[in-house]
Amino acid sequence: MRYFDHNATTPLAQAARSAWLEAADRHWHNPSSLYREAGLASQALERARENLADLLEAEPERLIFTSGATESNNTVFAGLARCLAPDAVVALSAIEHPSVREAAIAWLGRGRVRFIPVDGEGLVRPAALETCLREHQPALVSVMAANNECGALQPWPELLQICRARGVRFHCDAAQWLGKLPSAGLGKCDYLTGSAHKFGGPKGMGFLLVADAAERFPLLHGGPQEAGRRAGTENYPAVAAMIAALHDAERLSSKIAKDQTNWRDASAARLQRALPGLRVISASAPRLWNTLLVVMPRHSSLKWLTRLSWRGFAVSTGSACSSGREGSSVVLHALGAEPDELRRVLRFSGGWQTTEEDWQALADALLATAGELDNGASPAGTTA
Repeated sequence: MRYFDHNATTPLAQAARSAWLEAADRHWHNPSSLYREAGLASQALERARENLADLLEAEPERLIFTSGATESNNTVFAGLARCLAPDAVVALSAIEHPSVREAAIAWLGRGRVRFIPVDGEGLVRPAALETCLREHQPALVSVMAANNECGALQPWPELLQICRARGVRFHCDAAQWLGKLPSAGLGKCDYLTGSAHKFGGPKGMGFLLVADAAERFPLLHGGPQEAGRRAGTENYPAVAAMIAALHDAERLSSKIAKDQTNWRDASAARLQRALPGLRVISASAPRLWNTLLVVMPRHSSLKWLTRLSWRGFAVSTGSACSSGREGSSVVLHALGAEPDELRRVLRFSGGWQTTEEDWQALADALLATAGELDNGASPAGTTA
């Protein structure tokens, strides 16, 4: 199988596997217990916290280890629901991941959530943020670092500075940015969330960076773990694997990003020449090197996906959190796409081991599939 769905999840990196096995052998004890071996596990956990904080350029005491970005994002909005005034609002970009958008609505109520529009390339422009701040005076702004569907890189450093100048806290879901682009500087955000399985780490592992180490608004109640901010026995082997994966992914990304971008764009250009009407979303915007979101000229997304799967290609119709629902693209909705366009969306997201041959083979498969669908032929490898 040629795997083009890395934005949904990634295979476990060898570096992460090795780190997990070593940690599970040496420090499998409960870090909260009082005997010597447990103390060594606790020390290892704190060294890992410092390691991740160094990567993000943040203070380690602000870091909380969680089960992933969904828990982390829910923790932020659940905490805001407890401490904000009843009429306070938050502002989210119009293309936020469901784990941000739905969490904000669930904890605060739809009436307290405002949306910042994006431009034609799927970007939150500083002027749009300024207008939102002036009109709605939100207590918090949430803008993702990189979009999971189209790969558009949001100007989060500039947006952060605008919020800081206005005394508004800034939350950034960095799930797609981490491992593909340098993580240095992300720690300047007031709240930051990430998921290990997006960059070669284990599923069920992530983190939340909070604005102030003294903040206490746990989503999970029970024991005093994570300085009273998240109950539950810490999973040190998974923490070690996550950090090893992030180091490895950043090292690889620095070497392959330019080539991957060229291979992706060459395949996209070939498809546009052969399939008039195929549209690349956010084509002119800065994007993740691995991501290509397209609107096919004809036939439904699910038909394309099924035929490509028969040919040995794993692709998606957009966010994995909306998979199986045609017309569910958050980005295309925000861009005002027609209903028929929403049913023809495909996302291709390569990885650190994806080759030029893989991108070329994907284009070959798409063109062959177009011929099948146009002619009403059976999928490759099947009989009518």
